[in-house]
Amino acid sequence: MLRVEELRFRYGKRGGEVLRGVSLTLGEGEIGVLLGKNGAGKTTLLECLLGIRRPQSGRVFFRGEDLLAMKQRERARRVAYVPQNIRFGALTVFDSVLLGRVSRFGSRCGEEDRQCTRRVLEEMGLEDFASRNVEELSGGERQKVAVARALAQEPQLLIFDEPAGNLDIANEILILREAARLAREKGIGVLTSLHDLDRALAFGDRFYLMKDGVVKYHAAREEVSGDMLGDVFGVRARIAALEDRKIVLTD
Repeated sequence: MLRVEELRFRYGKRGGEVLRGVSLTLGEGEIGVLLGKNGAGKTTLLECLLGIRRPQSGRVFFRGEDLLAMKQRERARRVAYVPQNIRFGALTVFDSVLLGRVSRFGSRCGEEDRQCTRRVLEEMGLEDFASRNVEELSGGERQKVAVARALAQEPQLLIFDEPAGNLDIANEILILREAARLAREKGIGVLTSLHDLDRALAFGDRFYLMKDGVVKYHAAREEVSGDMLGDVFGVRARIAALEDRKIVLTD
């Protein structure tokens, strides 16, 4: 589905490289998790994939198409973004989600767009909130609206940048479970960065451990080791089993 080849990026002509030849692959319906310390290049990589930043070199293919050569509107029909912090303004939940259809309808929406919005609200359990002002909702509810708006784009790839960074534990689990459901039921690829290693191991299928601007380790869930985590985070780490889950222990 997604193939990134030797992506390089620097801020300004004299800045050091933030991405130094990043390569990774993500399959259809897979959940890919970027792991690494702050400054490893995770957010910059996501911004390059979204078209927010323009890499100096490298290639990105999405289902065989050159993602970097696409116009923003075409990219938005394939890739949707759920930021950590999002401001909706004084809009209802329905209108906020309907805005996700802009790449489809342009300047005027039609009945098909409204039907899609209603369907997404129902799928996300938000139909009872449709007429509510988004700014009156809780943080977890607003984040669900942000996911719903991304889904209204009918994307094939969903990108999160720390989706649970500002949420309490209950809402964090809710959002991660919702992303997992979308991957399993709709075949949508999910690419996200996460700080919580235990949540990451429970949530992800494929892991990209970044250090100094490169993906140093590319591993499936069962292949992730304490040595890998220790290397990229600069700590002593081991992975232990707790009931049916894996947890990360650090010194």
